[in-house]
Amino acid sequence: MRHISASAALLAAAIIGGTTLAPLPAHASRAATGSPAARAAWIPTCDSKAGDNSACGPWRLLMADGRTLAVRDAAVNRTDAKGRSLPDEGRFAISGDGRVIAYERARDHRVVVRGAAGGTVTELPRSLVPKGIGTDDLTLTLSPAGDRLLVSYTDDPARRPTKVVTIATGKVTELPAAEEPVGFSGDGDEVLARRFPGDNTTALVAHRLGDGGSTGRTPPQVVANATTLALAADGRTVAVLIGGDADLKRPPRLRIYDLDSGELHDTVKLALKPSASPYLARWTADGRLVLTTTTDDDERPAVVRVLTADPGTGEVRQNDTYTIGKDRFAFYAAGE
Repeated sequence: MRHISASAALLAAAIIGGTTLAPLPAHASRAATGSPAARAAWIPTCDSKAGDNSACGPWRLLMADGRTLAVRDAAVNRTDAKGRSLPDEGRFAISGDGRVIAYERARDHRVVVRGAAGGTVTELPRSLVPKGIGTDDLTLTLSPAGDRLLVSYTDDPARRPTKVVTIATGKVTELPAAEEPVGFSGDGDEVLARRFPGDNTTALVAHRLGDGGSTGRTPPQVVANATTLALAADGRTVAVLIGGDADLKRPPRLRIYDLDSGELHDTVKLALKPSASPYLARWTADGRLVLTTTTDDDERPAVVRVLTADPGTGEVRQNDTYTIGKDRFAFYAAGE
């Protein structure tokens, strides 16, 4: 992992320009023309005979150069514990740099990974979808560069550990079953998770995937209750996003928490409207904080904005903006 300062002032100094794209992993190849990176993946909605909405394929990738590519071997719908198809969309994830996708394959619901623009499909261990559960009971999260995949389970968190797969080798690392994973650090070398000791408190722990060690602490309530957290590449600096309040005309806010020392920096107001609270936050490997907002209203196209935020001042710079059509059933932005 790369070390960056836990000081908000030093973090702010590193924030310039747009998102840098890392090289493709060995298993993914760049298409002959066009961008290798995807902005988002989405799947259309269809009305059933009963009048209910359901996902209907194929999955589509909105590429950084504006192209739309279909992922025809991705499962349209997830399955229940008995293997029956459900109306909800199949499992899908995009790396933070947009260059790698993970999904459940349509023909066998096995978890696979490949480059967003195409290339060889890498099959991951069948054990990622254990017997007796369906893909409805798991979620997929790719590391920022797409070199690792986190698989968490919701059927019985107390007994089924989270698994982290190193794509190049197939090695599976297990994390404590009772913890709730939040996501990867900025360089993908750690996983941030919530731990619930049982005394009405919430602890945060950063698991190091290299040496198997961890750093944990019980944070203040404002950190423990935050809906959006992001761990930096140093394995200790946590961005804490606090939603805006339209009634109070209060914009979204940001605090920086040091998981090692317990230091909580002052609140910074983000230069965003109260209604534009980020729903996704991630650090880049070089220490920039990237936020994603959306106007995901029914019956209207979703407008997605990708921003770089300055933790010291709250200023934001727009890196990208795009729309997803109103006929979407679901969509996932890069890094989600």
